[in-house]
Amino acid sequence: MRIEGSVAVVTGAGSGIGRALAESFAAAGASVVVSDIDGERARRTADGIDSAGHATVVRQADASRVESIQGLIDCAEDNYGPVDIYVANAGVAGPPGLGLAEDDWDQTLEVNVRAHIRAAAILLPHWVARGTGCFVSIASAAGLLTQIGDAAYAVSKHAAVAFAEWLAITYGEKGIRVTCACPMGVNTPLLNATRESSDAAHRLAAKAIVDSAAVVEPEWVAEVTVQAVREDRFLSLPQPEVRDLFRRKAAEYEGWVLGMQRYQGALGRRTLLVDEASGAEVT
Repeated sequence: MRIEGSVAVVTGAGSGIGRALAESFAAAGASVVVSDIDGERARRTADGIDSAGHATVVRQADASRVESIQGLIDCAEDNYGPVDIYVANAGVAGPPGLGLAEDDWDQTLEVNVRAHIRAAAILLPHWVARGTGCFVSIASAAGLLTQIGDAAYAVSKHAAVAFAEWLAITYGEKGIRVTCACPMGVNTPLLNATRESSDAAHRLAAKAIVDSAAVVEPEWVAEVTVQAVREDRFLSLPQPEVRDLFRRKAAEYEGWVLGMQRYQGALGRRTLLVDEASGAEVT
């Protein structure tokens, strides 16, 4: 996919991976619509891109709502032309375990999955007519493996990977490109808040992430993902450890599940010992 001269929309671009992606696509020559549900954070990202001399426009939007997605696409067309690349990056982490309220499940699935489906449903007819277009799904290693502790996040990210895969299979011969990024631990406010949570289940989930692969910077995720888009590759894995773990899972699924059970138990015991040693409240 040629990025130079393209028009890109990046959701959840107010911080973390989204900000890095917006900056990277702009630096690669795309005109970028920077979007976030927090308009002020989106503005700060856009200001940084502007100061670097790249083309950008900012728009506050809820990436899970059809009218907001349509507004982003209209904004891109009004300022630069038809959207060539849509980066579905906005995401949320749900509360851990099964004891989630229906609203928590709904929000996680709306933002992490249905936002992608709704954007694709709007864009694909136009892309198929043009014979080109690129959908970038920022999923997670949790979508290939799992997420200890966080059922809603694991389920939603599996669904995001599955939808991206379906898009690639269904529309690949019609000129549509799909890239699915599956990072593990990334140095973002989301991961840091989980690591520092007062909830032991949240800290357990964070421990599983940081122990399984190197924690990388958002800029590295963006660099690897933009390169995957250039090369028309489906899977973007910022950490090679994820590929190894995924292969082990596929090679011996029963053993992998049993191993994860044991791993979760060991992590839980270690987390409990740390909490008791520090005098922290164990929940």
